[in-house]
Amino acid sequence: MNSKGEKHLKIAEVGNIIEFRDGLQGIVEKINENSVIVDLTYMENYRDFDLEEKTVVNHKNYKIIQESVNV
Repeated sequence: MNSKGEKHLKIAEVGNIIEFRDGLQGIVEKINENSVIVDLTYMENYRDFDLEEKTVVNHKNYKIIQESVNV
């Protein structure tokens, strides 16, 4: 935690697999200042959710579940 009591966020990198919002998973395609753009088609059951192929997730709202492997 920093001096203001906030946790230091680990920011995902391009190619990382992240999990967010009730177990959805995706591959990070782009990193923005406050968020990442995620490709949801990574999930085998992607079509079951009736979602767009990509979404934006705030850095505070995901956890990295797999580091990138030479993207």
